[in-house]
Amino acid sequence: MFTGLVEGLGTVVARAGARLRIAALPALLDDARVGDSIAVDGCCLTVVALGEGDGSTRWWEADVSEETAVRTTLDGLVEGDRVNLERPVRLADRLGGHLVQGHVDGVGEVLAPAPKMQVRLPEGLGRYVVEKGSITVDGVSLTVAAAAAADTFTVAVIPHTAAVTTLGGKAVGHRVNLEVDLVAKYVERLLAGAATDPGGQQR
Repeated sequence: MFTGLVEGLGTVVARAGARLRIAALPALLDDARVGDSIAVDGCCLTVVALGEGDGSTRWWEADVSEETAVRTTLDGLVEGDRVNLERPVRLADRLGGHLVQGHVDGVGEVLAPAPKMQVRLPEGLGRYVVEKGSITVDGVSLTVAAAAAADTFTVAVIPHTAAVTTLGGKAVGHRVNLEVDLVAKYVERLLAGAATDPGGQQR
């Protein structure tokens, strides 16, 4: 479980098939171990290897499954790309963003860049996005400023967020990973179940 508050930027330093190697500042990997989870642009990945970098960085590796490659932007990452990184939340941490699973619901397209970023939603996700609600864009927890259309939403990206994440560099046409509010999905499922009695008949 994550909060959508990016802890730092990483750099893809190597790619071999499904295996990604990402370099990051040592502080971000101080307590990381093989088997731990780290969110990369909002996608929860498992650490499979760790090592020392060039002295100022350390590296870690993860395998991108076929399912993740199909549903996210990670399949398009190449050497030199910058990515947003977040370690899982600890029970003692403040929940400054919102509850984020690191399970991407779909890939959106940037229609207008920061600071007033507008994103086109993939089909079927619009019903989960509401004004003043939460959404995760490339792993960044943001508040929806407007959701007037069924297939687009707008978020305000403050200068700090633009500077410390990859969102400040997203241009028109860039693809971004989206995770909608977990609560909205559960509410939809519960309401669907409430409309059906135990015998499976619609009320």
